[in-house]
Parts: sequence; C-alpha cells; structure tokens
Amino acid sequence: MAEKYEPVRVSRRIEAEPSVIFAALADPGRHEEFDGSGMVRSAVNDSLITAVGDQFEMNMYFDRLGGDYKMINRVVEFLPDRRIAWEPAPGDERSAGEIEIGSRVGHRWSFELEPDGEGATVVTEIYDCSEAPADLRAGMDDGRSWEPSMVRTLDRLDEICAG
Repeated sequence: MAEKYEPVRVSRRIEAEPSVIFAALADPGRHEEFDGSGMVRSAVNDSLITAVGDQFEMNMYFDRLGGDYKMINRVVEFLPDRRIAWEPAPGDERSAGEIEIGSRVGHRWSFELEPDGEGATVVTEIYDCSEAPADLRAGMDDGRSWEPSMVRTLDRLDEICAG
C-alpha cells in the first residue's frame, strides 16, 4: 500500500499583525527580501496580488537549471490576512526543460496566518508537491528537502515584519 503524502509545514510565531505579514506576502516585489532559498531574484513587474487568478512572474536563479530563469505563479487561494497560495509554472525555456512553458508542475506554496494574541501571528508555510511527478517528488524527498529554506523564510519574514 502506498504511503499517504503529507505536505511539508513549517510554523513560526511572529510579533506582527496578520495584515502586516499578509501585505509582504501579497507583494511579489518583496519576495526576495524573505525568500529563504536564495533562488528568488526579483519580480518582473510591481503588481500586487489581489485575488485568486492573479499571476505574477519572478526572476529566479538556480545552478542546476543553468543559472537565471523565470517562473510564472498563479494565485490559487487568497483570503486577506489569513491565507495565500500560488502554483508555479515554467516561464521560459531554461526553466521549462521537458515541460511546456506555462504548464503547472504540481507544486503549491501556501502561507496560513493565525492571529495569536495582540500583535502576534502564527505563520505556517506549506509546500505541497503531491501533484508533481513521482520522480520529481523522490528527488526532493517529497518536499522535505525544502524545510531548511522554509525555516529561513519564516526567520526573514519575522525580521522584516516584526522589526
């Protein structure tokens, strides 16, 4: 029997209101500030995320993809001050490889915000690769290889939102 896949979840209590944290998450231009992976370089434009269906394109960098590349992220959940999620897709030839440009690859990044007393929020970052091809999931230990980057992301989000 196949083992049930569980998304990777990392949480941290941040001394900031949910609205402050959500504002940073909904601004792709700020993603490089709190990205713990070191892969995010900049937003292609300065549009804020305002609803499900919005798309934002990011300049990225990863050695194993040959350096610079682009990703197109489609917003799939948007509940102001509570939850935001997007699904990335290749945005250029370099990031696409064998995948059609713009097609979803089975990944979802989410952030849940839960008020925790006056002026504090528990932020949970969730990485779900359950729809990704099995060989891709295996190559990243079903997403668990992202945990250190997720911890750094929440550390950095804490620094910019609580500081």
